[in-house]
Amino acid sequence: MKRIPTVSLLVVLLIGCLLLMAQQVFGHTINYVLENQPTHNVVLFYIKLGFSHIIPDGFDHILFITGLCLLSTRLKLIIWQATAFTIAHSITLALSMKNVIVAPGAIVEPIIALSILFIAIENLLLSELKPWRIALVFGFGLIHGMGFASALNEIGLPRNKFFTSILSFNVGVELGQIAVILAVFLLLVVPFGKRPDYRKKVVFPASILIGLIALYWTIERLFL
Repeated sequence: MKRIPTVSLLVVLLIGCLLLMAQQVFGHTINYVLENQPTHNVVLFYIKLGFSHIIPDGFDHILFITGLCLLSTRLKLIIWQATAFTIAHSITLALSMKNVIVAPGAIVEPIIALSILFIAIENLLLSELKPWRIALVFGFGLIHGMGFASALNEIGLPRNKFFTSILSFNVGVELGQIAVILAVFLLLVVPFGKRPDYRKKVVFPASILIGLIALYWTIERLFL
């Protein structure tokens, strides 16, 4: 059985500490306008909101998903990572909006940037996807879910359609993620994935660019 690297264990511990440090602050903002709207209008509104939170507004989430697509050229493994990420962010999004667990943005946003940086570095150091990557992606998904909750709380949720709204928002986010995965797969993996220089000409430069942007975001969110 392969051992999990020390750095991966540190990341898991960091995520666990964040969840333990999460503070209860306030319940979700109430969207009074949508409380009086038909259910189909509410569903459509939050699907659009979830999708737009990825495309075009979620550049950090786009880079994270893109990074997940680069290490392996097998669509099945890419989907496994995306699924773990979706399940995780769905859990913390719902818990955060229910005020069960809420972490301040000053902690969440830098860790989101660090998660992107970690994935980019892993793409550079590893030649194949390791089993622990799925667990790490799940952990990162828990953090990203808190970021989604922060953005969603600005709009608010109708009290009488809470779970409908959350589910619809998640559907929109998932559609946005699928769009990113398909774009990366069709534009990069399909035409270049089988070439012997794929890592050198695609994975390395793309991961370096993603890593540099994530590093800048980390510094900006921590110190600026």
